[in-house]
Order: sequence, then structure tokens, then C-alpha cells
Amino acid sequence: MPDSVPAAPAASADAALPRRPLVVLDRVGKTYANGTVAVRDVALTVGEHEFLSLLGPSGCGKSTVLRMIAGLGDVTTGTIAWPKSPLDVAGRPERDVGFVFQEPTLMPWATVFDNVYLPLKLQRRPKASVRDQVMDALEMVHLDGFADAYPRELSGGMKMRVSIARALVTEPKVLLMDEPFAALDEITRFKLNNDLLGLWRERSFTVVFVTHSVFESVYLSNRIVVMAARPGRVIADIAVDAPYPRDEAFRTSPVYNDHCRQVSGELRAAMGGDAH
Repeated sequence: MPDSVPAAPAASADAALPRRPLVVLDRVGKTYANGTVAVRDVALTVGEHEFLSLLGPSGCGKSTVLRMIAGLGDVTTGTIAWPKSPLDVAGRPERDVGFVFQEPTLMPWATVFDNVYLPLKLQRRPKASVRDQVMDALEMVHLDGFADAYPRELSGGMKMRVSIARALVTEPKVLLMDEPFAALDEITRFKLNNDLLGLWRERSFTVVFVTHSVFESVYLSNRIVVMAARPGRVIADIAVDAPYPRDEAFRTSPVYNDHCRQVSGELRAAMGGDAH
């Protein structure tokens, strides 16, 4: 076990907010047709306005869990419930989510505006009626001046901003992010981390964020769930009670370093199979 972490400064109002359950995973498992057990007995409650990171080695089922929350993959065992969500016409809870993939997955033939408009188009909402909504989403990610640009004209960071705007344009309660910044250079990654935290605090949605990075998870999150592989399972659930807003001073603070050491210890246990 890693050394205990000294008490953090008093948490901000963000960390003190009541966390009504939005998504509840109860002993969730996923077994593929070839017999591979990807995830077993995952129990996890995601609360309102949390910034929760799923951290673990490759193959531990982080992305699988994210996709099952989104409804992009079936659950083999257990259940995923949305306690506060209305029911759809089939009597199932509606998943009010936006999803940001590892790659921006933009349509190269479409403008930035049309890429962000896509989820609303799928809802059969006329473009003219949602123009302001799309432009608001682009303004959130500082790309309102690029509405008529094409993906080929954008940098990697700008493409990811378009992907985030597309996920947020429907104003979801939960934003699911699958290692969205992993392929970016460090400076761009830090900038997008800061911008994402700003959006999260301003718009009050919940984030479930998949990452391999201890440092990124501690900087962003108020809660980190560490997963181990073979099969994927939760081995630690860690509160990061440092206050928001966070900035470069936090990255060099003793509190940040202490949390990184704690989370690194849990990650080593996950990678070594010494789960506890």
C-alpha cells in the first residue's frame, strides 16, 4: 500500500456539491463471443457533476465500461441503471450522454459547422432552427471563427475541439471521453485540460474520462477509479479533494504530488496484479 496522503486544503464548492446518482453500474460484466472476459463485477456509481477518471493499464476494460455506459456495447452480466432519467418508448432509461472518442472522427467532406450539427441532424432538427445552438457549442471550444473551415485545415488540437463541441451540442448530462488527448503534444494537452475543466465548471455536466496518465487524472478529477486487467475490475476508488479552479500552480504543489504518488501506487498494484 502507498503511504497515506496528507490532508488536502479545504475543498471548493465544486467538490462539496451533493452527488445525486446519475449512472449506477451493479456487478457489470462483459464477455465477448470468443470467451474473453473483458470486465467482471464492476460496481460503480457516477454522481451528478462529478469529474471521474477511469485509470488503468491497457486491456483493463476502461473503454469497454465507457461504451457500455453509452449503450454502444451490451452488458453480459449485471445492470446499468439511470435513476434520474426518463424512460423511452420501450420503457428503458434514456441515456443523456455525449461521447468523445480517441480520434476526432470528423467527416472530412463537411465543414466544422456541419460536423457539430450532425447529432442535431440525426434528431431531424432543421439546421436553421439550431444555428445558434451549434455556434454556441463552437464558441465554448473557441472555434466560432472556424465554422466554415474543413477538418483538413485544422490542427490536431482543433479537430479534438470540434469533436468536443459535437458531443456537447445536445447539452448532455454526462460527457464520456475515451482518451481524447492521448495523441496530442504536451502543450496542447495541457491547454485542452484547462479548457475542459472550465467547461465542466461552467456548464455543470458530469464527465467520465478514460486515461492512461496518472498526472492527467489527478489534475482533472475529483475522483479516480483505478482498474486492473485479467479481467477488468475496480481495485481502488480515490477522492482528489483539491479545490477548483486548478492551474499550473496546482501542478507543482505538494498536494498534487502527494495525490500522484498515491494514485501511482494503486496503478502499480493494478499492473502487477497485486489488487487489494
